[in-house]
Amino acid sequence: MEPMETTDYFESYEDLDVHKLMLQDKPRNKAYKDAIFSNKDSFKDKVVLDVGAGTGILSVFCAQAGAKTVYAVEASNIYKIAEETVKENQCENIIKVINKRIEDVVLPEKVDVVVSEWMGFYLLHEAMLDSVITARDKYLKPDGLMFPDSATLYSVPCSVPSMFEFWEDVDGVSMKHFGSKIRRKASEKPLTEVVPPEALLCDPEVVVWLDLREVTYDDIKSVKMRHVAVANKQGKYQGICLWFTCTFPSTLTEPVTLSTEPEEPFTHWKQTTIILPQSIQVEEGSPIAYDLSLSRCEENNRRYSIEVTMLDPSEVEHPEYCPCHLTKCILVRAMLEKYEKDAISNIADG
Repeated sequence: MEPMETTDYFESYEDLDVHKLMLQDKPRNKAYKDAIFSNKDSFKDKVVLDVGAGTGILSVFCAQAGAKTVYAVEASNIYKIAEETVKENQCENIIKVINKRIEDVVLPEKVDVVVSEWMGFYLLHEAMLDSVITARDKYLKPDGLMFPDSATLYSVPCSVPSMFEFWEDVDGVSMKHFGSKIRRKASEKPLTEVVPPEALLCDPEVVVWLDLREVTYDDIKSVKMRHVAVANKQGKYQGICLWFTCTFPSTLTEPVTLSTEPEEPFTHWKQTTIILPQSIQVEEGSPIAYDLSLSRCEENNRRYSIEVTMLDPSEVEHPEYCPCHLTKCILVRAMLEKYEKDAISNIADG
């Protein structure tokens, strides 16, 4: 399956400000550089494919780590900047910039490593992972490496005071009706903004984990999960916050992880927030149940439709050991704790 291409998509990556934003993202650059440089044995004298090379910085990292050949594939006209980056860093004999879609590229050989910074907002936006899968299936050797090699999307209920409380008193004037209009508009498109850690109401839940060595097109066509989270403090439940992490392979050191979670340093991805139609007061121990789905849009499969369905926590199944304050979960916890104590006692007596 190939992404539905539009002129707008590739033209958007000709905007220098887009690349400026990415190049100024220190956690992003550091994660890739650390992952590549801490695994130089995986790059020395190897053939590397950089999918969506952009301005060429990742390709240069690979060359600096000792790669024999780097194929830097970039479909947009920003490839001209990549060519200059290659020259500036005296890598002309190593890096070959190719101005084509990876789907249209014909390489003369298989590669040892596929490198790509393919992640979009909420991980899957823009569907560039499709191109990485194509590159992997066409060109990666059976024992080759993916950088990164796994990715995880998380969700957590949160407060969004800028969309609710702010409109209750704007310099002494109530603007609640206007605020409701703003929320309705926001419900049509998730917000991309920095979410402070204190706005999170629960522990994060995994929406999907992707093994980039095995993931298929069908795996990312639609993602659906049901979550029963438990509030770890009192607050106002006003939205669902999404973020992702990516982990790189490692043979000699601890794996490097690029994280966009609120408690980590700021990245250009920020976080993605789905705004709820109303604010719900929750207490510590309150269960929060919801269905979350991300599905490819038929009219443009580079985009996803994100839907959140709020559920009645008393009517859905909870995890076996749920710390919420519903009576049924309190009873289950008591039974499990008694069983555990009895088991320990029997072992001691035995």
